[in-house]
Amino acid sequence: MAQVAVQIHPINAFNDNYIWAICPSDSNLMWVVDPGQSEPVIEFATAQHKQLAGILVTHHHWDHTDGIAPLLAHYGNLPVYGPKNTPFGGITHPLSDSDKVTIAGLDFTIAHTPGHTLDHICYLSTDLAFTGDTLFSAGCGRLFEGSPAQMWRAMQALAQLPPECKIYCTHEYTQANLTFAAAVEPGNHDITTWQEWGQQQRAQALPTLPTTIARELSINPFMRANLPHMLDTVPSELQADCDEDWQRFAVLRQWKDNF
Repeated sequence: MAQVAVQIHPINAFNDNYIWAICPSDSNLMWVVDPGQSEPVIEFATAQHKQLAGILVTHHHWDHTDGIAPLLAHYGNLPVYGPKNTPFGGITHPLSDSDKVTIAGLDFTIAHTPGHTLDHICYLSTDLAFTGDTLFSAGCGRLFEGSPAQMWRAMQALAQLPPECKIYCTHEYTQANLTFAAAVEPGNHDITTWQEWGQQQRAQALPTLPTTIARELSINPFMRANLPHMLDTVPSELQADCDEDWQRFAVLRQWKDNF
């Protein structure tokens, strides 16, 4: 099925969340991804003369789901897409790994990406992907429920997307993540370039997202954990013998948790 033309708009929520609004160009309908708050969604929809048609959920955390009930109360019953194995009780269209679904005219393949949480899914298409708290720009989600091996497998799966695929994650963490990435790879000039660009974006209150797979493969330490030199700068107390890529990923994640 041919993809329809859409615009993706960031709706600011909390301190650093983005609720992504998917707006097909041929209608006044919109879908939102991970609405942790309802008020900003309603304000955006009203200002843009849009009608909310559905909700996409990547995982159960409150800052991704707390806005759903009030949105349903405001707009009436809507389809709520999300992981099949989630503890969140509001999913009407449960999705599992490798499922295919068309939402807002876009054809998505679902990837189950446990790591940050055990229920986490990403919505993947050729041109764009909604990665929730799995893949951030220059980072990845903290491992609250899953294992390093699971999260590394998720990184590998996302790395197979087309290089120019646009990645829409849910938090504005880019600058902090790049500070850590620069500590891991002080000689990586791509990191320096994107740090400078990110500073300019944030100085104008503009988002640093979306990123792309090509960019992440050049700057994101958690997608580059297969490279042996990635542990060269790790603090001595975290040094370990790592024969497997996921073990290098685990050391980097531990360092980031305490950075």
